[in-house]
Amino acid sequence: MPAGAKKAIIASSVGTLIEWYDYALYGAAAGLVIGPLFFPGGNSTTATLAAFATFAVGFVVRPLGGIFIAHLGDTIGRKPAMILTIMLMGIATVAVGLLPPASAIGIWAPILLVLFRALQGFGAGAELSGALTVVSEFVSPRRRGLVTGLVNGTAGGGVLLSTIAFSIVIGLPKDDLMSWGWRIPFLLSAVLFFLALYIRKSLDETPEYREVMEKNGIEGKKRVPFLEVFRLYPRNTIGAILLWTGHNCNNYLANAFALSYLTGTVGMDRPSALTAVIIAALSTVIMTPLMGMLGDRIGYRKVYLGSMIFCVFWAVPFFLMLSSGNLALAIIALVIGYGGVTGATNGVGGALNANMFPAKYRYTGIAVGKEINAALIAGPTPFIATALIAANGGGIWLVSLFSIACSLVTVIAVIAVGKSVGDAPVQEQEQDAASVKANPARV
Repeated sequence: MPAGAKKAIIASSVGTLIEWYDYALYGAAAGLVIGPLFFPGGNSTTATLAAFATFAVGFVVRPLGGIFIAHLGDTIGRKPAMILTIMLMGIATVAVGLLPPASAIGIWAPILLVLFRALQGFGAGAELSGALTVVSEFVSPRRRGLVTGLVNGTAGGGVLLSTIAFSIVIGLPKDDLMSWGWRIPFLLSAVLFFLALYIRKSLDETPEYREVMEKNGIEGKKRVPFLEVFRLYPRNTIGAILLWTGHNCNNYLANAFALSYLTGTVGMDRPSALTAVIIAALSTVIMTPLMGMLGDRIGYRKVYLGSMIFCVFWAVPFFLMLSSGNLALAIIALVIGYGGVTGATNGVGGALNANMFPAKYRYTGIAVGKEINAALIAGPTPFIATALIAANGGGIWLVSLFSIACSLVTVIAVIAVGKSVGDAPVQEQEQDAASVKANPARV
């Protein structure tokens, strides 16, 4: 593997680790700490809903950040875009860790929390999309499953680190936890932030991107990639948006909602619930690159589609096992649902998505698909799941149906896009809308 590719994998992986560390950390803290500190005055369910609504704010602005920063990545370079994303995320996460609670600054506490979550989301909106773009362009298309799987696998590593960090501070006396202990994991992200920034400053532009810019010259910088992906590749772009529906729903049910559900609804003690989430996160770190390698061999589309079909039948058993209150069953459910299913979709999703767009629109194409879906599905999922559980009197049937519906959307989308899309890269095409309609098979 070329030295540039190794550096790109490290630089991308560290940034992805930070992104998911930050998001999983907030998800873990939302129901246990953020709600009582920043949304006091109501019952525990109301505070948890408010905390998860703030969690969703970061995802609402992700498409804006993704489109804006991906535009920079496709027109002026991958490297400056990747540096910008990591700076925005690092500043926002440390700011949350320093934020006074509502008891100290009143209404400004939730307002600033929403502001910092929005800033974090704006940067994160282009982080993983950029990481997948960079590593996929440094290697042969036949190895994109492995390298994008390695990067996506660090997402599970971020969840794992955040859960371990939070499980350490959760053991503090309640007064210490609520006053200063919860801040430590947020502030520790500064170490990862400076490490990622240092590595990314030495990152080279990808060979594919340099070739495209040399070919297009100044005209390449005048493009508006966001408009072009919809004009030239409408089927791929819509498919890329819908592609992530089942993945995002099941992913955030496992890594953001499950902890709150196990402790708040099921009544499992916090250390046990955290243990289950840690084991599940470790399993996805291992499974993601392995599933990427499997995709390299048998096809990314087959692995992705198979995992989503499995989810349709897995949703009810998943929640029945979680709701049992039995630690062993909870671990098995999360390992299968998070390690297995998310490992599969993470393992091949990056390569599948990267192959749907040519190099000059790839950053934008990936960002549009991932981040529009993130705003619609990923961010609201913990809030929706909490509300459905409450509306069902603690029952699991409504939230199970929600999971099934999201998985079916992805199954239909992958089938509708077509067998020829995703397993081999789309080539550079200078087409107008008319030629695309006349030649739909080419997209």
